Amino acid sequence: MIRLSLEGEARQEGLGHRLAPLLTGRLLIFLEGDLGAGKTTLVRGILRGLGHRGAVKSPTYTLIEPYELGGRLVYHLDLYRLGDPQELEYLGLRDLLDEDALVLVEWPERGAGILPGADVTVRILYAGYASRTLELAAGTDRGRTVLAAVSEAPRDSPNSSAAS
Repeated sequence: MIRLSLEGEARQEGLGHRLAPLLTGRLLIFLEGDLGAGKTTLVRGILRGLGHRGAVKSPTYTLIEPYELGGRLVYHLDLYRLGDPQELEYLGLRDLLDEDALVLVEWPERGAGILPGADVTVRILYAGYASRTLELAAGTDRGRTVLAAVSEAPRDSPNSSAAS
């Protein structure tokens, strides 16, 4: 596990931007945390790091927001309003997961029993008014490869730290 401490939304978005080039190939990433913890902020940073220049908002009502960035498919899911995990079958989840895509899922616990295990789980915890602690854990070999790359990546923030 890697634990990072961040101060402010800009640093959290910046982390996502720095993570983006490390998220190669087919990956399923779960984003866990309370309302307002910064799940969508992290996704915004990832998408910007992959070249997206438009607005990024949580797909709370649409459930899925697709992006094609430099030939790379990215799906941002927000399952907060999901009524039943079976609804994921109607949304074509299996097809999304079969693609060579990056799939970012907010509120994955709402898809329990249907969603497969994540390659990487990012848990975002409040650590003060503008402070967050992010815990990154790998669930697969692909996830362990991502975490190894994160551990080796330079840190440009004086208030971020990592521990395995």
